[in-house]
Amino acid sequence: NSSSSVCPAAVEATTTHAKVDSEPRPYAEVPGPKPIPLLGNTWRLLPLIGQYQISDLAKVSKILYNEYGKIVKLSGLVGRPDLLFVYDAQEIEMMYRTETDAPHRPSMPCLVKYKSEVRKDFFGRLPGVVGVHGEPWREFRTKVQKPVLRPAAVVQYIQPIEEVTNQFLDRMLQIRDEQDELPKDFDNDIHKWALECIGRIALDVRLGCLDPNLSDDSEPMKIINGAKFALRNIALLELKFPFWRYVPTPLWGRYVKNMDYFIEICMKHIDKAQGRLQKKLDAGTPKSEFSVVEQILMSDPDPKLAYVLALDLILVGIDTISMAVCSVLYQLATRTDAQEKMYKELKKVLPTKDTPLTNNLLENMPYTRSFIKEVLRMYSTVIGNGRTLLEDKVICGYHIPKGVQLVFPTIVTGNMPEYVKDPDHFYPERWLKEHKADYYRHPFASLPYGFGVRMCLGRRFADLEMQILLAKLVRSYKLEYHHEPLEYKVTFMYAPEGPLRFKMTPRDD
Repeated sequence: NSSSSVCPAAVEATTTHAKVDSEPRPYAEVPGPKPIPLLGNTWRLLPLIGQYQISDLAKVSKILYNEYGKIVKLSGLVGRPDLLFVYDAQEIEMMYRTETDAPHRPSMPCLVKYKSEVRKDFFGRLPGVVGVHGEPWREFRTKVQKPVLRPAAVVQYIQPIEEVTNQFLDRMLQIRDEQDELPKDFDNDIHKWALECIGRIALDVRLGCLDPNLSDDSEPMKIINGAKFALRNIALLELKFPFWRYVPTPLWGRYVKNMDYFIEICMKHIDKAQGRLQKKLDAGTPKSEFSVVEQILMSDPDPKLAYVLALDLILVGIDTISMAVCSVLYQLATRTDAQEKMYKELKKVLPTKDTPLTNNLLENMPYTRSFIKEVLRMYSTVIGNGRTLLEDKVICGYHIPKGVQLVFPTIVTGNMPEYVKDPDHFYPERWLKEHKADYYRHPFASLPYGFGVRMCLGRRFADLEMQILLAKLVRSYKLEYHHEPLEYKVTFMYAPEGPLRFKMTPRDD
């Protein structure tokens, strides 16, 4: 695994560091906004008096870089360790390449509290991959990564995800108005598509999220609302004064109830999958035909592993994928030249609109894949990746003590001219092999899925879902946007804010 091996350049960099900076500068000298006594720096995120809005976190990240340089300390945050923003791609590369096989990734304290205290009875010794660290994380990840990350697993889901996507495109056609435009709340439908895709992978079931006329008390609607609530309120629970750590607040109560509902759903569907697996085993079905869920159930007789993995994939996957898709579709609709290039590529690969997708056909869509990568570089859905330092380190010439939370703001580094040539130019071709020499980019500048052993577990599925959606949509329809340009904001992810009133018209051939 490249993540655990140390590259010679990184070793050389560490030794030259030691020579040049035999005496690193003290942590107290790291630049950054000065905390105020009692309030620390948390006040900067408070409504009315704060200078930074949570919805402008991506801008804040850029402002900090512009004001203070390549390393910035945000200290004095109530109830949290210091945040250290690192905007140096070489240093980021070195941090990733020299880390242990169980790195500590800062995560949502509310999820940690829920898993390790509130529902310790359920999560027990192996509480999953999200919000978990050290040996329990490593043991869980080792058990699930083979069935989840093997390339053959992804191929198995091409047809099921295509089915979900076909239903989504039919729904898009039905909900257009007289001007062929999608409704103001179209982002809700993107959420439903994402949830239906994840349900198909993590729970082995069609949840029915895309069915028309869902009632408020139907299971799919409850899951949709629950997923939205869980992620939309994390920024509030974490970044504003986190009172819930000291006294139960109404928002915290709703968060717990919501998470309990998710556990119930995961258990219900995984138990059904176990019943189906037993039938397959009795019938002597070849192992290659088993789904990801079935492979995990076979590898461990206790269904808890599958319950917890499903919960983690759903919690982290729905919002990330839906927000990325909102962004990708907005860029597609507003960049007609790029859309035409994509259409030409797809027309060549898919002779008719209803040519069924195969792995081989998807492999032959390099521009379509590059378009997604370029959107994620310029408008990274995840603002940054992070690590908690497990030991003292020298970073950018400063002595950084263990316990500090590092933030690698991929949204900023992916747009810095020293790491990416012409970063303000939207140019999907830069990701194609034949253009690599002309378009320099540092391999650690844009890492939407992170890097190394803690890289996003569901990344292959996320890429597959987005590519299938673009292939099916652009081969058959033209997507346009004729309203005021949208601004990008952070709810929990970085995405365009406002109604996605795309115009969708069928293509002639």
